Amino acid sequence: MKIKLAVAATVLLTVLYGEATAQTGNPLRLGIGLNPGVSLGDETGFVLGADARLQQSITKNLSWILTAGYTRFFDRTYTIQTQTGTTTNKVGYEFIPLKMGLKAFVVPKLYVAGEAGAAYSTMSTSNNFSFVYAPSVGTVIGNNIDLSLKYEHFTAEDQTRQLALRIAYGFKL
Repeated sequence: MKIKLAVAATVLLTVLYGEATAQTGNPLRLGIGLNPGVSLGDETGFVLGADARLQQSITKNLSWILTAGYTRFFDRTYTIQTQTGTTTNKVGYEFIPLKMGLKAFVVPKLYVAGEAGAAYSTMSTSNNFSFVYAPSVGTVIGNNIDLSLKYEHFTAEDQTRQLALRIAYGFKL
């Protein structure tokens, strides 16, 4: 299943790149990002992710974005007291998200963005796919550095919500 998702993402990115390069006025940009975060669920702790984001302007202040990556909610060990004793559990999650959205510059260098899509869980035994959404606010420093703060929720599990910082380097293709 992971191979099918990777092939579908590659085909989609190739098609979008072909369409974008045909439009000479709006260059396609690629951003590579690192996403450290903190889980907002009780069962997981630190979150770390990485992504690649394609972006292209629709108007002067509005762009479409397509983001693919990997997100890991690191294990947290916790103890549950039951009538028969105590049980120790270790919980962690991994996702491969593919999201599309819009990025709107409210003033130069300051933007709000919203993304939604699907995420494949590499650790789930019951529900491999999850809806994911991520509103964010960010800034562009110079022409290449993109910093944003995002709330992200993978809806298949209540524990998979995070507040993350996205630190990215972007460039024209």
